[in-house]
Amino acid sequence: MPGGLFITLEGPDGSGKTTQMERLECFLSRRGFTVECTREPGGTPLAEAIRQLLLEPRYGPIDARAEILLYAAARAQHVAERIRPALAAGKIVLCDRFTDSSIAYQGYGRRLGIELVRQVNNLATGGLLPDLTLLIDVPVELGLARLRGKGPADRLEGEDLDFHRRVRRGYLELRRLEPQRVRLIDGTGSPDAVWSQIEKVVEPWLEARGG
Repeated sequence: MPGGLFITLEGPDGSGKTTQMERLECFLSRRGFTVECTREPGGTPLAEAIRQLLLEPRYGPIDARAEILLYAAARAQHVAERIRPALAAGKIVLCDRFTDSSIAYQGYGRRLGIELVRQVNNLATGGLLPDLTLLIDVPVELGLARLRGKGPADRLEGEDLDFHRRVRRGYLELRRLEPQRVRLIDGTGSPDAVWSQIEKVVEPWLEARGG
């Protein structure tokens, strides 16, 4: 598998991405792939420090332009230090959120616009895009309800319902624009039901790439 493969998991807050990424890592490892798991914002010491600035409620409110640039700084370091080297080594990289999150959260949620966010993302990543994106979709109310009782909300989780609804609309628009890359997964069921859908997407996708 020259050059490796890059798979991202996306979705509104409370969609269950992290749980499914753990399952996907086990699935791929059992098939003999070398897997690198990471997350955004984060994945490197610098990017993890920026994550604290972005998600800690006491640092808000943050201007929308400052927010997108902080995400881009974290992403640039993440891509250079972690993602590109892993892909060059032939690994499958699994990432909990990537550029699509910025389009959904800053482009739609913050109303910065999709084209501006794409330009910033392109600068940060050098044009790197995922090979496959699993968009785990849940209604906003369900996703936020799942987060209750799991600790204090971070700065983005604590935004109002209208913000989260715009984010979800942004994700669904990305799915409409790039149906081959962005595969929609119904996240409303049990973790087993969600995983069953993911497996049905990933297995034939890998086989088509010689996996």
